[in-house]
Amino acid sequence: MSSLLHELQALEVELHHPGVRCSRARLEQLLHPDFHEVGRSGRPYDRDTVIRFLAAQDTQPVVASDDFAVSLLGPGVALLGYRSAHVAPGAGLVHHTLRASLWLQTGAGWQLRYHQGTAAASTW
Repeated sequence: MSSLLHELQALEVELHHPGVRCSRARLEQLLHPDFHEVGRSGRPYDRDTVIRFLAAQDTQPVVASDDFAVSLLGPGVALLGYRSAHVAPGAGLVHHTLRASLWLQTGAGWQLRYHQGTAAASTW
């Protein structure tokens, strides 16, 4: 499970990296064709909306994340949970969020099928 945790954590953190989040091609590789997200606001987003939004961004917030944990739900299905926050210059960590990502192992590798963010109290 340790190697699965490291692999999925690396893929998840890759989505936080500004150079990757703006790359439409990489987003299309990482996000499953049936990807769906419920943001920390409670709003639902489909794959096309997320890719279009992220690909259009000139800059991305710096994201700090920790407390990663993985559960294997079945063959090729894993649930990754973690905490994240945006790093705001001069203000520290803001927008604390508990996150859950459902990853599927496909012919294209691990792909993010579902993601949810829930607003959380400041815990860092």
